[in-house]
Amino acid sequence: MNESRPKVSVGLPVYNGEPYLRDAIDSILAQTFGDFELIISDNASTDGTQKICEEYAARDSRIRYYRNEQNLGGGWNFSRVFKLSVGKYFRWAAHDDMVEPDYLSKCIQILDSDESIILCFSKIKIVKQNGKVKRNYSYNLSKTNSRKAHLRFADLILKRHGCFHLFGLIRREYLEKTPLFGNYISADRTLLADIGLLGRFHEIPEDLFIMRGHEGRSVKAYPFYLRTAWWDPANIGKKVFPNWRIFLEHFKSIRRAPLGLTERFFCCLYMVRWLFTHWNIVKMAMDLFVAVVPRGWKFHLKTKNWYSKNKRKLKRLRQSSARAKQSKSGSLTGHELSPRIQTDRVNKWPEMQTLKSVRGE
Repeated sequence: MNESRPKVSVGLPVYNGEPYLRDAIDSILAQTFGDFELIISDNASTDGTQKICEEYAARDSRIRYYRNEQNLGGGWNFSRVFKLSVGKYFRWAAHDDMVEPDYLSKCIQILDSDESIILCFSKIKIVKQNGKVKRNYSYNLSKTNSRKAHLRFADLILKRHGCFHLFGLIRREYLEKTPLFGNYISADRTLLADIGLLGRFHEIPEDLFIMRGHEGRSVKAYPFYLRTAWWDPANIGKKVFPNWRIFLEHFKSIRRAPLGLTERFFCCLYMVRWLFTHWNIVKMAMDLFVAVVPRGWKFHLKTKNWYSKNKRKLKRLRQSSARAKQSKSGSLTGHELSPRIQTDRVNKWPEMQTLKSVRGE
């Protein structure tokens, strides 16, 4: 290992991570690639996190442990571990997730072989709280490998995804060109789009990243508008406009990125489309409502829960309504008919031709 500068830096920000922290650290230390440093930044944890970290740091010289006197927020802590790192490649690690032993070696192989790829990640295996496999997770973000920046940007802002790419291996020189994590809700989403404008992503078609699903994750522990407490405790009680902030930060990313006029124009067009995707323009209106109405976040939470419970019913109603309209207007064409009906038509075609010849048509 090069003691002056390891090739890889792994940053692990943590706050009260005692239940799963040992599993996360063990999976990092078990990597087949050993030239790395592990930087742990403890955000003033009140459980046994400090004791665990100090125990591991005493056993392995690759671990550097830092503890904050007060909780400065998840966004600040994620940025801090990068600023403390020195490696050529950098990877964020969550205190409750794990990686397979060959994760780093396979990502490094990709980044070393292709300079145009700036972020390498793998497919995901989701496990339950007890570690049992629940399901595999598919990104469905194939255009992030495109050489065209606006297509990568469109994939990252228009499609639903969990921002797990940020736990991949990233070239340091490109992360330094971004503002890193902000102190606002969904700052991970805007950072990922920022990185996507700078270069290509690559997905390793193996389940090397293991995400643990549990109720303590910030996206489950906090309703949307209360997540500001996780990102920055100083903003608790303040009026926040998270969806407006996401919108504005995406435009800042477009302005900051080294793009040509054509790609910049297309990125701006995709932002217009963003407004009408996944109810974003309605979410922006909800920001205003929550800011004006006391405890308006409760109305948002009830609305979201109701929609989640009735999403499938609403989809079936829309489909049945569309079929009824088409049937009533007689607008169903051969292309719109079900495969079974189209097959029946094809099968009956010779019979129809025979009948026509008998009639002399």
